Amino acid sequence: MKFTKYLVYGAALVFGLALSGSPSLAQDCPRGDLDARYCDADGDLIADIPTDESKWIDPDTLIFAYTPVEDPAVYRGVWSDFLTHLEAETGKKVVFFPVQSNAAQIEAMRSGRLHIAGFNTGSNPLAVNCAGFRPFTIMASKDGHFGYEMEILTYPGSGIEKVEDIKGNKMAFTSPTSNSGFKAPSAILKSEFGMQADTDFEPVFSGKHDNSILGVANKDYPAASIANSVLSRMISRGVVKPEQVISIYKSQTFPTTGFGTVYNLKPELQEKIRDAFFNFEWEGTSLQKEFEKSNEGQFLEMTYQEFWDVIRKIDAANGVSYACQ
Repeated sequence: MKFTKYLVYGAALVFGLALSGSPSLAQDCPRGDLDARYCDADGDLIADIPTDESKWIDPDTLIFAYTPVEDPAVYRGVWSDFLTHLEAETGKKVVFFPVQSNAAQIEAMRSGRLHIAGFNTGSNPLAVNCAGFRPFTIMASKDGHFGYEMEILTYPGSGIEKVEDIKGNKMAFTSPTSNSGFKAPSAILKSEFGMQADTDFEPVFSGKHDNSILGVANKDYPAASIANSVLSRMISRGVVKPEQVISIYKSQTFPTTGFGTVYNLKPELQEKIRDAFFNFEWEGTSLQKEFEKSNEGQFLEMTYQEFWDVIRKIDAANGVSYACQ
């Protein structure tokens, strides 16, 4: 498949999977771009909580997953203090689910096997439209600043000093559902530099941001697009050294990982989960230890409709469809 087709089939690459959940049942209700199994009567672009109480779920064990930007084994420990807090607030057992890909994470929520999640920036629209994800918070600094930038990296001595020098070389992306790892750089390379994959450079996919960063640092990839929040944390942990990589492009600020619940959790349980995010005390926790490396120290309330507007526009520019199969 030619790289340019990824732009058209981005959603299909995710939902060409065999989904294990119940089949979609069309409902006679407003839904916008949402899948037929969901309704959006209030027009906030996310799935409404079902009005029929028989469709609510109230599991004894809640499953939580964080976006697979780095080694899942590392993040099981990072989230341990927060998940203990979540158990206390909800009265439920909470289990960390180490997903290996964005597609697997979305499929798990759509099929009913994932209840609470942090989806990466680019996956949020697909999770919202195809899996009934209801995001309500993102991480922010203590003074309320949030977000990250997409950067294009190379290594010293690569022969690449500016974006135009990528022509004729390989360019590493992460996955088709990633904003900074694929969708934003694709739009930017085309609109700002007149460069297209397969024509001007050879695209490769690394799978995750840490793979792309390590690939550049180890000179496996001459260039890669990444989220600089991931780079900051990897440098802070000593996984890579600052002098191993050079940034040749930095984008506008994008919203970071969106956290929320699946749409059909019992409303009282959804409210307890929301409260757990907003009353969590970061000081001295495993979450603070990791995310202060990217200057984050609180959960900030947000709306998908407002905060993800720029991401939906990038998807539209790339011809990405949210159609679910």
